[in-house]
Amino acid sequence: MHLPSAAPDRAGALVRLLGAPSVALDGRAYEIPNGSKKLLAFVALADGAVDRGCVAGALWPAVPDERAAGNLRSALWRLKASGIDVIAGHPGTLALQESTVVDVARLRRWAADVIDDATPTEQLSTNEWRVDALTLLPGWYDDWVIFERERLRQRMLHALEALAVRLTRLRRYAEAVEAALVAVAAEPLRESAQRVLLQVYRAEGNLCEAQRAYRQYADLLRRELGVRPGPDLVRLAQGDSALTQPA
Repeated sequence: MHLPSAAPDRAGALVRLLGAPSVALDGRAYEIPNGSKKLLAFVALADGAVDRGCVAGALWPAVPDERAAGNLRSALWRLKASGIDVIAGHPGTLALQESTVVDVARLRRWAADVIDDATPTEQLSTNEWRVDALTLLPGWYDDWVIFERERLRQRMLHALEALAVRLTRLRRYAEAVEAALVAVAAEPLRESAQRVLLQVYRAEGNLCEAQRAYRQYADLLRRELGVRPGPDLVRLAQGDSALTQPA
């Protein structure tokens, strides 16, 4: 699937959190010290400055406040010592340097533009980005990571569905199918994604593809949940429901 470019601004660092965390600066990759990875990720995922005490408490919840504050200072020192000077310290707060780019932030902005009908479709970035990179910090199970991962996943699913609908209206069916298929692959049991996929197939006249997709989804629901597709999807598969028509 084509998603927004993660290229950094020339003068800034790029922090990647989709997949294994990494930092790139001036074309050079920097290895993040193990003791500083969660600190960098926490600050990078925040919307602006975060309180130092909040950071220390979230990253080291099982130790006394004084020790957590010491751990925070050590993590900051190791990060800078490794050449990754992307966190600016202010009285009582931490924030990324203004020139730092975060791939997750770019992805969030792209999704917001897709969902906003006021954004012209032709202005949406279509640079290649691997779909399997859409998992935020895989293998991390901290509560704050799980929350951000699910929030991003939901935002992306809605954006992909909206993109497929917009592309269908423009009769860009191949791209619309691709967007819908990515949403289906990310969450196969999500009926809204399946509905959009069927709408695209029917809009381009591929009724056999629509029937095949419906049967696969119905079989999956029966195996996994022991239920049937909702009535709206049944009507759509049977050709009795209004479609997303090209403008």
